[in-house]
Amino acid sequence: MNSLESKAINTIRILSADAVQKANSGHPGTPMGLAPIAHVLWSDIMHYNPKNPDWANRDRFILSCGHACMLQYSILHLTGYDVTMEDIKNFRQLHSKTAGHPEYGLCPGVEVTTGPLGQGFANGVGMAIAQQYLASRYNKPGFSLFDYHIYAICSDGDLMEGVASEAASVAGHLKLGKIVYLYDDNRITIEGNTDLAFSENVPERFKSYGWHVQTVEDGNDIAGIKAAIENAKKAVDQPSLICVRTQIGYGSPNKVNTAAAHGAPLGEDELILVKKNLGFDPEKKFYVPEDVEKFYMEKGGKGQQSEKEWDNLYQSYKQKYPAEAAEYETFSSGKLPEGWDKDLPVFQPDKKGVATRKASGATLNAIADKLPLMIGGSADLAPSTDTFLNGYTSFSDSDHSGRNLHFGIREHGMGAILNGMALTKGIIPYGATFLIFYDYMRPPVRLAAIMKIRPIFVYTHDSIALGEDGTTHQPIEQLAGLRSVPNMTIIRPADANETVHAWRTALNHQGGPVAIILTRQNLPAIDQNLYTKASALEKGAYILSDCEGEPQIILMGTGSEVHLLIEAQEKLKQESILARVVSFPSWELFEKQDKAYREKVLPGQIRKRLAVEAGSPLGWDKYITEEGGMIAISQFGESAPGPQIMKEYGFSVENVIEKAKALLKK
Repeated sequence: MNSLESKAINTIRILSADAVQKANSGHPGTPMGLAPIAHVLWSDIMHYNPKNPDWANRDRFILSCGHACMLQYSILHLTGYDVTMEDIKNFRQLHSKTAGHPEYGLCPGVEVTTGPLGQGFANGVGMAIAQQYLASRYNKPGFSLFDYHIYAICSDGDLMEGVASEAASVAGHLKLGKIVYLYDDNRITIEGNTDLAFSENVPERFKSYGWHVQTVEDGNDIAGIKAAIENAKKAVDQPSLICVRTQIGYGSPNKVNTAAAHGAPLGEDELILVKKNLGFDPEKKFYVPEDVEKFYMEKGGKGQQSEKEWDNLYQSYKQKYPAEAAEYETFSSGKLPEGWDKDLPVFQPDKKGVATRKASGATLNAIADKLPLMIGGSADLAPSTDTFLNGYTSFSDSDHSGRNLHFGIREHGMGAILNGMALTKGIIPYGATFLIFYDYMRPPVRLAAIMKIRPIFVYTHDSIALGEDGTTHQPIEQLAGLRSVPNMTIIRPADANETVHAWRTALNHQGGPVAIILTRQNLPAIDQNLYTKASALEKGAYILSDCEGEPQIILMGTGSEVHLLIEAQEKLKQESILARVVSFPSWELFEKQDKAYREKVLPGQIRKRLAVEAGSPLGWDKYITEEGGMIAISQFGESAPGPQIMKEYGFSVENVIEKAKALLKK
């Protein structure tokens, strides 16, 4: 290591520690230990352009141990991203782009929001799947448009979290060779040495997953780190893990290799000692030597030429492969091809009915040809969730062009992988499981909502009506949990035709994830000649069936319960009781409508309202008013055939009528 490189690395260390000290909050030790790795990546390895952080063929970098974010902010600032010294000084302060953990969309150069440990690790697997799919579809001889790598730094904490194990297993199985992860083996967590809870052999563990594994014994050996990365890049059919033995708090005389350097500022006195120890003026804060500034700015500036060369390559590609280029440009812009939804299926009423999961599968297959960048699968439940694209191959270790993903029984990993895919422009990812197993993937769903990205989550077997599997598999509180997540859109369609438009709406949606909630059991298809057409689903709630004259009561519900309301309306009419039926598939979409529309559907003067949903009643009070009522479930279910348990818990036409009459008598 020459003197300039040593000074550059120590600048990252001290800049990070200064920011944490000023904020009086944060994690200084890990950036200090990891500074040589960041230096190698940004000065010698990665292709990136600070002036265009979204360049399509840039290498991706993920800081999975997001608590070490001052490392990332420091190197982004030094290499020329729009991260100013003022931003560094405002670390963890109100409205600053340098938040306490990296946030996608807030800070230029941050590829993904990481915070909960293990998520970034798994996101990178999704990014690698997306990269391989783009390469398989668009790369041609002489035109390697998409050949970027996914680099990440992960920690002991990342590797302890189960989601990392799920994702690592997937990556090894699929032979995702564009993954290069550097493991910060500092052996310190908040409570102390990792020996307290972590004694596994990490290299052997990852070898068993099918990863290419190397070890660098000294975290300050930049030549060794660089050589290991170059070796990893040659392992084209294996993801790579490089175990780097680092020292947390490197440079701190009293706190190096201790938990004291992990989650709190070093303290002014210790920071002075660090600066003296590393050859810096202890009186200077947020200091970047001129030669270090010039060094990193030159490294970052090379990216403009790299992107220019890629742009020239793309223009030649566009001339030779105009159809492929046009397709990519459409999808990467966030648009869908014109006419993609012209031939959506229409379901006619019949005696047997159709489960909304089946209608979803039919819809997916009807649009698959027109949406070639829509890829997805399920957590080992494709036959049950109906999410397999017929006529297309599976994405596998030998075929990275396949559109059917098999996540295995790994719901948590699936959610995080989908997020990584959704962060790749053009890719439209979806993943499916039973609604009850949403509980296993709450962290990535929440992070998708924070990032305002749009993976599509398909949740089937949506209520106690799934029947005999019983209490453990029957969702009760899951809908309420999903609805509580900001930026999340939930759609629970009432029949096959609403399901078709649930997909149309989801694919047109921007600004957050969408969950489509579907039934196991058959439901009658609502006759669109007699009632409002299902395309009205896009408004979130709509008058499905009205009465002649002002309604005395509004019956509203979602999903499988809506057909009960239609039948109840007819029987109430025979008793001269006027009822309006409102299908209410999405609260979130309804709340986006203007006040006039919302008042039209739910007039303020009609206070008698009955909501019916086979789930927790939580949240419905804002729609049913103090004079209204609810048929819902506030307890766990039990094992029984679906129709029996639904009737037992009050989901029947007779009970809807009884409750409606009771409300009218109040």
